[in-house]
Amino acid sequence: MLTFLNKYRHAFLVGLQSNIVYRWNFLIRAFFSLFQLVVVFILWGAVFSGTDRVGGFDLPSTITYFVTLIVLQFFIGAFNEDYQISEEIRNGLINQFLLKPVNYFAYRFSIFTSARLVSGTLMLVPLLILLPLYKSQLALPPFEAWRILLALPAMALAALIQFSIAYCFGMLTFWFLEIQGFVILSMAVEALLGGQMFPLDLMPQRLLRIAELLPFYYQMYFPAAIFTGRIDYARATSGLVIQAGWALALLALTQLLWSRGLRRHTAVGG
Repeated sequence: MLTFLNKYRHAFLVGLQSNIVYRWNFLIRAFFSLFQLVVVFILWGAVFSGTDRVGGFDLPSTITYFVTLIVLQFFIGAFNEDYQISEEIRNGLINQFLLKPVNYFAYRFSIFTSARLVSGTLMLVPLLILLPLYKSQLALPPFEAWRILLALPAMALAALIQFSIAYCFGMLTFWFLEIQGFVILSMAVEALLGGQMFPLDLMPQRLLRIAELLPFYYQMYFPAAIFTGRIDYARATSGLVIQAGWALALLALTQLLWSRGLRRHTAVGG
């Protein structure tokens, strides 16, 4: 067991060193995300210009939600893992993992984890620098220990779901030469049903209940909603169970696509 974990610990450390070398890429991306934050202030400021509350929440709580969402994107978001996996399959680099006792999913997830650790940490730098400017615009919920205890595993499961979906799209390269169309479609659905365009609790209750059954709800919105007080304890605990179920289902799908893809890969001599 220790030998098994040690292999992926080395992969994590190598990925960590690689991402630290290119830390300016993440830092620049973080600063560009601050423009997204400016748009959030302008857009939602206009929405709340004629009213104090929308969907039961005021402007500061809504801004807090989007700030939390931006931070989470850098800690758990899958940026380009699907394209990296696709490239390794197309170029034949995947072959080296067929001859070694290395689980490709675990290897790629180790790299993903190290990259998110670096990008998330660097994202906090500009936010902390500018904190005095927008602190008065935020409204954090009262401290409740259960929110932290549930939000942290929700973050971990959200990261696993994000990566698993990206991994599945990467695996499609075994059947399709180009996966860009699939990825763009997934990003559009995720932005809509993952709460990145607007908080999902603004949706009609019937549509919200349907969204809660889909994996996109648990990619970003769910952990952000726990942190910012948009859902209560009962919905958080039940949601965590559904989120874990989706994580297990997607893990099973990744293994299915890997095994089926390898059959096709070896059949064409890739």
